[in-house]
Formats: sequence, C-alpha cells, structure tokens
Amino acid sequence: MKKTGAQILCESLIREGVEVIFGILGGAVLPIYDTFPQYPQLRHILVRHEQGAAHAADGYARAVHKAGVCIATSGPGATNLVTGIANAYMDSSPMVAITGQVARPFIGKDAFQEADITGITLPITKHNYLVAGAAELAKTIKEAFHIAQTGRPGPVLIDIPRDVQEEKAEFVYPDKVDLPGYKFVSKGHSVQIKRAVKLLKEAARPVIIAGRGIIISQAYDELKELAEKAQIPVINTLLGIGAFPGDHVLNFGMLGMHGLAYANLAVQNADVVIAIGMRFDDRATANTKDFAPQASIIHIDIDPAEIGKNVPIDIPIVGDVKSVLKAMNKEIESRNHLDWLSQLEQWRSEHPSLEIRQNDGLLPQYVIRQISEATRGDAIIVTGVGQNQMWAAQHYIYTKPNSLISSGGLGTMGFELPAAIGAKVGRPEETVWCVAGDGGFQMTIQELATIAQENIAIKIAIINNGYLGMVRQWQELFYQHRYVDTKLWNPDFVQIAEAYDIPGVRVKHREEVIPAIQKAMDYPGPFLIDFIVEPEENVYPMVQPGESLSQILELPKPEVPSKY
Repeated sequence: MKKTGAQILCESLIREGVEVIFGILGGAVLPIYDTFPQYPQLRHILVRHEQGAAHAADGYARAVHKAGVCIATSGPGATNLVTGIANAYMDSSPMVAITGQVARPFIGKDAFQEADITGITLPITKHNYLVAGAAELAKTIKEAFHIAQTGRPGPVLIDIPRDVQEEKAEFVYPDKVDLPGYKFVSKGHSVQIKRAVKLLKEAARPVIIAGRGIIISQAYDELKELAEKAQIPVINTLLGIGAFPGDHVLNFGMLGMHGLAYANLAVQNADVVIAIGMRFDDRATANTKDFAPQASIIHIDIDPAEIGKNVPIDIPIVGDVKSVLKAMNKEIESRNHLDWLSQLEQWRSEHPSLEIRQNDGLLPQYVIRQISEATRGDAIIVTGVGQNQMWAAQHYIYTKPNSLISSGGLGTMGFELPAAIGAKVGRPEETVWCVAGDGGFQMTIQELATIAQENIAIKIAIINNGYLGMVRQWQELFYQHRYVDTKLWNPDFVQIAEAYDIPGVRVKHREEVIPAIQKAMDYPGPFLIDFIVEPEENVYPMVQPGESLSQILELPKPEVPSKY
C-alpha cells in the first residue's frame, strides 16, 4: 500500500519503538505535523526553542537507554538544533534528529529558510542523510536508529525535503540493515583480556576509573563484581558518576580538575589503572604528560579511535565494556589490597574535599547536600555546566545507577532545564531535580512554558550567585580579580516561574533550605527554588590548567569543623 513520506516516517518511528518526539513546527515540516494526528501512539511535545528539543531528546535518551527523537523545520530551525546535536555527539548519547528541508527543486538555490544542515552537522553526527525520495525513507530510518544506538552511541540526522514528505511510495519496513562499512567490535580479544587479568593480579596499587561507557553498556553489576572480587578502589569520571554506588566503601569519588583530592592522589600513585569506558579527556587527566606516571594502563572502550588518543596505553581492549568485564570476572582472582586501601583512607582523612566550611551566608555545597539527604539518593540529577555542575557532582551521593545527567564534553550552559524535561518524560516515576546556575538557566528559560503546558513535574534548584560563576572563579584566580562582564543582573526567578503558573520560593538563609526542598518534594507538579548563595564561593579542590593531578588547590581546613 502506498503512503506519503510523512506517513512512512511515522510508521517507521513506531516500528522503532519511538513514543515521544520533542520539536517545534515550521513550514518545511508541516506535512509531517499534519500527519501526527493519524498516529496517536506518537506523543509530540512542543518546545519553545529547537535547542530545547535536542537537549530534551538527549536527556530522554540518557534516562531510558534508547534514542531520543527531535524534529525541526528547515533553515534556522535546523541550525538551532546544532548545539544539542554537538552535545549528544561529545557525550555519546543516541539521538535521531529529523529536519525539514526545502523542496528538492529548490535545494542549492538559496531558497527561503534553506540551510545545508547535512553539511553543517557532518563533524558532529555519527552519520547523516539527505533523503532523495519517499521510497528511501523506511530504509533510512531503520539505518539511522541502528547507527545511533549501536557501538559507541551518538546522534544521526535525517534531512527530509518538504516534497518528499508529500510524495507517495510503497511502505515496506526492512527487517534488518545492511551496512558493510559500519562495523564495531563487541567482544574483547581474549589474549588482551588475559594480559589485563595478569597485570591486575600482579598489581599492588590498582585503581579503576569508571567512565560513561559503563552506564551506556549498563555494566553496573560487572563493575561491582570486579571491584569487590579484586578489592580495587573505584574512581569516576564526571559522566561516570552513577556507574558505581556513591556510598560503597570502594568508591573514592570523581577525579579531574575539580575532582576530590584523594581520588587524584590515588590515580597519581597507582601502579595499574584500568580505565573503563572513558576517553582520557583533559578535564579528567589534567596534564596528560604527567598522568598516572607510575602506572601501567589498561583501557577498555568500544571505540578504537579513543585508544591511545590522549595517553599511551599498555593493554588496549576494544569491545563493549559489559562483555569485556564479564570475561575478565571469570578469570580474575579474589584479592585484598589492605595497605593500598588504608593509604587511600588516610588521604581521604588528610584531604577532606567534601567538608563544608562554616559560613554565615548560604553555601551552595550545603544546598546540594540537603537535596541529597532529602532524596536519599533516589533521584535523577540533571545539571548544565559550571560551578553548579561541580558542586552537584561532588556533594550529591549517587547511590542509584545512571542518576546524574550532565553536559560533559561540550559543557553546554542551558542543557539542564530541557534535558530534565526529557529525563522526566522518559522516567516519569522518578524524582528529577534540575540543578542550574543563574546564568545557564536563562539560556533555555523559555522551556518553563513546555514544563507548564505538559505538567512535567521536575524540581528546579537555581544556584543563584549573581555571576557566571566558573568564569568569575577563573578571573579571580588567574586574572587578578578582574571581573569583566561576569556580574549578572537577574530577574525575579520566582515571579517568572509563577508567570508560567509554576510555584516557587526564594531561599536566602540556611534554615530555610530544608523546608523549601521538602515543599518542592511534596508538591505534585513542577516547582522552582531560587537559592541565593554566597556570590564569590569557589569550587575546590581545583587543579590549575597545565598542572598535573598531583598539584591540587584545596580550601583551607576550617577552624571549626562543620557537622556536614
């Protein structure tokens, strides 16, 4: 039976298990939107900016472990997706972005709202398509979802000319894909796995660095078995938080520029590092020339392009981390490293990175700690980038798998609010907290309308210090306190929320924090809290750019210890 391109698209999305699409309509996608009512299985959520659609699809994808879908019209609609697509690409998040394009006779003629979106997104997608005819659509969609969700996940873009959406063709959905040029290795090489096991058996000071690949592969049990069986301390990258229980005795927190001092010291003094599903980015390693100088490094990753890209590797293992860890656990012997673990505990005592100093004002670390205690770790925390992100990474205890969703590689301000929408839509039974800075929040603040219209019950915590906080911190430390254009004039966020029919409260004092959080938790719908925190509070520990992980700036120990 013949169907229009728009109908083929909808039918194909349903075959791929798509339940929700984030988007905003325009002229070049009107045939698709006109077709949506025929397919009530597809829930469309109208965002207020295409960047919000991409971030929401990203947040959804990370929360549910399948491709998120966003849609935009041609020209500016498509280009507004670019930041969200790049963000998903950097963080290996599966996404299928659908864009409208001008009709085929007008392509390349500078038609109204024409943009070469396939050319623009070539460096930030796993693959992209310009669909030449309706007969190609079903095959294209099948391939797009396969590419987005397999191997190292990532975004795929499908650009569909307007007349293709109206053109009719026979609808036959393929059972499988045939992509000879697209291959990935799932199982690690047995010889390399045996070499890695032998090295771990001989190690006296081993460390696991757990990256986002564990979360993507859902290898939580396998990681825990390896760590417990061989008694190896586990350290997380930023996006690896949630791969290993935060309250586990073998968890020693996050490493990197704002990692915990004892985590950095553990890596720098290890004799074997087993890096799992991470890519040795600069924020994690600091100066790569002095990274883990005493260690032999085992690197497990599904993407061979990441092996040896940033640091030399002694034992590379290409494969899906769940499969590789299963194989390793069959070979690994029970061990104890009491002296090494004792040393790490000593460093934890000597470098109390999570201690919160006494202060008359409201400290952001205290706010995050209270959200952690109120939720008991049973929540999804979604952040953007900057100081709010680092405090959320440090001071919330992530006891559940995949409970932090954040912008890692691209570091995108404004990611947090729409990504929280996607996470809550994907996992409606979960409590979702959006932790935002006052700067980043204003970059996608319009999505409050989406939250209100769809009654998406996320809880919003604005860490409001009146600055672009992380930039101000760098200006303080490296530019002699020259705060050039980092001071913010902010609106009344509570009144803005209320204008969107979302209740909110402002919190200025310590004793108001717990009641406000509880009020947000008890409220059945969306709720906003504007926390007015110390304006010049810095994130510590910190490793300065160009330094090694051993050279750590720490906050002086308070004279009066805090009970927190």
